[in-house]
Amino acid sequence: MLVGDQGSFAIESGITQLLPGQPRGLGWFVVHVGGKRYGVRKPSATLLDCSFDEVNNRVWRRGTHQVPFLSDVRAPAIVDAFLDALYRDTKRDRYFDLTASEFGDCIHNSKIQWAPDGDQAFDDGSYILQFDIGSKVRLIAFQNLESPEDTANSIAEQWLEGDAFYGLLSEWSERFAAEAARGVLPA
Repeated sequence: MLVGDQGSFAIESGITQLLPGQPRGLGWFVVHVGGKRYGVRKPSATLLDCSFDEVNNRVWRRGTHQVPFLSDVRAPAIVDAFLDALYRDTKRDRYFDLTASEFGDCIHNSKIQWAPDGDQAFDDGSYILQFDIGSKVRLIAFQNLESPEDTANSIAEQWLEGDAFYGLLSEWSERFAAEAARGVLPA
């Protein structure tokens, strides 16, 4: 199932196996941002519960994914700071006038990190950051790869109207829930 426009923003998913005790089954969940795909698109990439729940949490927390001091910062600088503060062994101690700890707390408290969301859907090193900025949503997606150049080349950024973004999340959630309830599997 594909909801949205792969050239700007879309969610694509598929249930490939229904499992006892797993209401949403096994399959894949990927996100398209700016014409690039993020996530693992293989038949048994992940159990789909975490991805489904995170989409619903994003809708429920609409407008709260805010880090105002990053609104005008270029995407590559945000990606570098995010990776340095949370994942890399670096000597960097300041992030946009905050300490590493303060910056990390800001990232966690604002819940800007959409993916990975706790399952294997994004085991390809993909990350998706979401910022609610006024009536718009800014998405920054990238893969944390071996070389800094490869990571930089993986970055995609997309600005969307908030109503359109959250409408797409809601539409995907409703369609996916109906598909899972019917036990629909690909032909």
